Amino acid sequence: MHKFPLKLEKSLENRKQQNAFRELGSSNNLIDFSSNDYLGFAGNSEIFAKTQKILEENNTLLNGATGSRLLSGNHKLFPIAEKQIAEFHNAEEALIFNSGYDANIGFFSAIPQKGDFIFYDELVHASIRDGIKMSNAKAYKFKHNDLEDLQKKLKIITSEANSEIYIVTESVFSMDGDTPDLKAFANFSEGNNYHLVVDEAHVVGIFGENGRGLIQDLKLENKVFARIVTFGKALGVHGAVILGSELLIQYLVNFCRSFIYTTALSPHSVASILAAYQSMEQLDATKNSELKKLQENILLFKSEVKRLKLQQYFINSHSAIHCCIVSGNNEVKNIAKQIQNKGFNVKPILSPTVPIGKERLRFCLHSFNSKEEIISLLGLLKTLI
Repeated sequence: MHKFPLKLEKSLENRKQQNAFRELGSSNNLIDFSSNDYLGFAGNSEIFAKTQKILEENNTLLNGATGSRLLSGNHKLFPIAEKQIAEFHNAEEALIFNSGYDANIGFFSAIPQKGDFIFYDELVHASIRDGIKMSNAKAYKFKHNDLEDLQKKLKIITSEANSEIYIVTESVFSMDGDTPDLKAFANFSEGNNYHLVVDEAHVVGIFGENGRGLIQDLKLENKVFARIVTFGKALGVHGAVILGSELLIQYLVNFCRSFIYTTALSPHSVASILAAYQSMEQLDATKNSELKKLQENILLFKSEVKRLKLQQYFINSHSAIHCCIVSGNNEVKNIAKQIQNKGFNVKPILSPTVPIGKERLRFCLHSFNSKEEIISLLGLLKTLI
């Protein structure tokens, strides 16, 4: 057998010694408090049936796209879906990508140019960081959700006359569940002719009318250069989209390598995206919809945390993500195991995914979680910490 590289073997051993070694888990029957399926769309039988109907109505009964979109893969469902998504999100244009990771590495490697500057929140997603690493622009991070720190960082740069400045944040951060002052960031960016880029992965389906997201809920669409929305969270399907101007989408089609050099999503995947958006159109926070149930569960979770006097452990969040800080990989894994043994699927988030000392239990709330499950889970947490 070929000898495995020693450096790689040592890296694996270090992970094991730090109790941070990752392994693929198996499916289980535990009560779901860990998935991103916030609205239960992933297992929604109506969306499943709608998907098949869309394929039949458009005579696209194919297993694959057959190629990239610039070659043979631009099947008829793509323009239909992109038009519907752009209208839903009040954007000029939309461009579908194979995943949120593809969208982020593609955008940040293609759009900021040599001589430009990227300023990004220190807690942005790994896919954004990877894309920034592939860019020829200079990049600087600013303190989490701290507009004042961003303004200080901007003062130290000396930009050329044709330099562009990109400011990058998220509507809801995946590991903290918190939100920046998006209005302040948008007004600051607009006032200085900077380009604001916002990842909305964890807000679409949760905030705004019919789950349109925070940018639309705050009426900031025209102040944001680009929005990235992923479909693998609340929409329960696969893929992602970049929302922006017609010129932005044209540029991405011509220069974005993660879009150009990959086989396109299959007709079935795009049909499922269309079906999920059709279901989103029917969401109503004032009626007995999945969106209303989710929002009620978020309020219940927060009230129970307060009632049980657990606020000191939790990062403040109004989203579907709530994180309880339990320092140390060994400690957080131990508590997570005890919770799982009681029937709840709650995952520990370990360093180095989060900083040492900021290890945590990550609770993801869903429309399908019952009040009894939420109360029981937090009661159990109280006894363990």
